[in-house]
Amino acid sequence: MSAGKPKWKRVLLKLSGEAFAGDGAFGIDPQVVSRIASDIKEAFDAGVEIAVIVGGGNIMRGATASRAGMDRASGDYMGMLATVINALALQDALEKKDVTTRVQTAFEVTAVAEPFIRRRAIRHLEKGRVVILAAGTGNPYFSTDTAAALRALEIHAEAVLKGTNVDGIYDSDPKLNPSAKKLEHVEYMYAIRQSLGIMDLTAFTLCKENNLPIVVFDIRKPGNVKRAALGEKIGTYVGRDSDDR
Repeated sequence: MSAGKPKWKRVLLKLSGEAFAGDGAFGIDPQVVSRIASDIKEAFDAGVEIAVIVGGGNIMRGATASRAGMDRASGDYMGMLATVINALALQDALEKKDVTTRVQTAFEVTAVAEPFIRRRAIRHLEKGRVVILAAGTGNPYFSTDTAAALRALEIHAEAVLKGTNVDGIYDSDPKLNPSAKKLEHVEYMYAIRQSLGIMDLTAFTLCKENNLPIVVFDIRKPGNVKRAALGEKIGTYVGRDSDDR
């Protein structure tokens, strides 16, 4: 691959909700969202078609609410609404940088977003718009990681770029083991057998069954979205053993 040429024509970028909180535990840090939007614009300007799914953990997590006694389905729907809030924040930041966007949601929130229609989402991407997909799959008990894998397959994305607050997958917890080694390339079955917390098992399995690669990288470092989209060797690549990164 020549320098600066995208490895993939179309990608789905998965962002954790926590990334939007910056150094805070909860909420949205507008400066952080603006910086993430700048990173997305860099990748977009490099010629990559980008769809984005944002989590809602900076506002509400259904599983956490369930452990505190709330009905799990109710908590999950609240979490889906939190992803809509994050999607609107990202849309605002991108459009301030002259990037045309569309927000689509898995259930109707017609005052602020379109419903998710697969062919319409694809058409927006073809027309040079960044598509932000909110409300997960629209169903309780499914994570936004699973939604990312599902939507990526539906829109024919060629890779899932998973932006997190860590710089890849390690052979042990680097917070507990100073000697933990970052893994550059992980096979799907290793990720599934080890129950790696970076994505849930349903998401990993969907990607494995459809040979959809995943790149796990540090979203906090400016420029990493473009590096990941171009196929540079950052973070951890999850795919087949025979994949040549």
